[in-house]
Amino acid sequence: MDRSAASRRTFLSTAVTAAAGGTVAVAAEPAAGPPAGFQEPARTLPVVSDCDVIVCGAGPAGVTAAVTAARSGAKVRLFEAHGGLGGVWTSSLLGYLLDFDKPGFNVELVDRLRARDAIRGAGMNGLAYQPEEMKLLLEELCATAGVTVQLHTRAAAAYREGRTLATLVTESKSGRQAWAAPVFIDTTGDGDLGALAGCEFEIGRRDSCPCQPMTMYALVVVKDATILADCLHGTGDDGRHVGPKAFRDELTRAGVTPSYGHACLFPVRGNLVLLMANHEYGIDATDAAQVTAATLRARGEVHRIVRGLRKLGGRWEGVQIAATPEQIGIRDGRRIRGRYVLTADDLVAGARHDDGVARATFPVDVHALTAEDNKKAGYGDAGVRMKPYDIPLRALVARDVDGLMMAGRCISGDFFAHASYRVTGNAVAMGEAAGAVAAIAAATKRRPHEVSWEEGRTAVARARDVGRRETPGAG
Repeated sequence: MDRSAASRRTFLSTAVTAAAGGTVAVAAEPAAGPPAGFQEPARTLPVVSDCDVIVCGAGPAGVTAAVTAARSGAKVRLFEAHGGLGGVWTSSLLGYLLDFDKPGFNVELVDRLRARDAIRGAGMNGLAYQPEEMKLLLEELCATAGVTVQLHTRAAAAYREGRTLATLVTESKSGRQAWAAPVFIDTTGDGDLGALAGCEFEIGRRDSCPCQPMTMYALVVVKDATILADCLHGTGDDGRHVGPKAFRDELTRAGVTPSYGHACLFPVRGNLVLLMANHEYGIDATDAAQVTAATLRARGEVHRIVRGLRKLGGRWEGVQIAATPEQIGIRDGRRIRGRYVLTADDLVAGARHDDGVARATFPVDVHALTAEDNKKAGYGDAGVRMKPYDIPLRALVARDVDGLMMAGRCISGDFFAHASYRVTGNAVAMGEAAGAVAAIAAATKRRPHEVSWEEGRTAVARARDVGRRETPGAG
């Protein structure tokens, strides 16, 4: 009985007793408190089972996995939470390609972007690209490969049959929808699918659990980029990981102190540049309230920085923000426990593996974990001197749940290994491997851990051949 019905019954009982001349003693109704919990009603969802591989998250790893799986003969569905493909490349406006000197899909992307005059820099590393062109290119690649894309859709729940992941439930404007497939790939960045499926995971450093800071980038239009040459970050073969000190001197002259100690400007095209000057410290990427607060603070800081530069006049006259990202850039999220855990020891030893799917060469890159640390250094290697090392296929296969793979920054590794392999050149290579192995597993009715990397390597080579045949001007 609801509270209003109970009140009406008490009133009627009191009125009848009073009318009969009786004495009435009415107990005060207890004050309503917050509900202890809410039991959501159960409902039955129709299950769509029209594909071989489901990929959750359409960032660098996810798009690559989906396209590679489709080129390998699988029917693929790709789900993305935002309104376009590319993840950190597009929704977060990363604008810069790191550890990209790898064969396969990395080369195909660069060749296609060059054909569109949408990339800046020679070689394959440290290239600046146009985010909108990247977004369109990824959409076209998925369409050509036959990938079924659904945007504005998040993983909401995951259900297993025994140890095997069997059903994904998504949430979107279409409500809750259920999907089944033989193989799933988690490329959400934050390991959302793996966590929903019940996998063990870690976030941040095991000893103290701080996460690397988040960063909000911004596309900025300047009066004349040619007269800002001394302030621009190098690209391609001439690139450096840290932008020129001249730009930071200009920020000091403008009276602004960015939260990131190594603020820099990347040239994109013409008078369009990319600003990287923000750090949001100690934010848990799995806490929506924290991420929201960080996003609001970061956007405010970016605008203050640009307004400060504009007040300098001269070569900064009229500088303005063209766009801030839909999603703040996230470095640290869940790392799903796999059948192998990459560690700092692997990096120091330059470990080689028979099932190595990619050779990572990017150094350990731990950004300052607190604002106080940032005063000493914006980032560093935390004393972990790495050598080029292999990322094994086993680190891409979930340990606790069968039928589930990972690619990108949510693979299995410790805090320090993650600080190296998390960059997008490695994410693409991992996506290729996961997509190829997932397609084989689905076609042969096996689990991903039952597929050898020798089989996967052959499938990756075939998928790359398809890409080469379709790439304009590729040899």
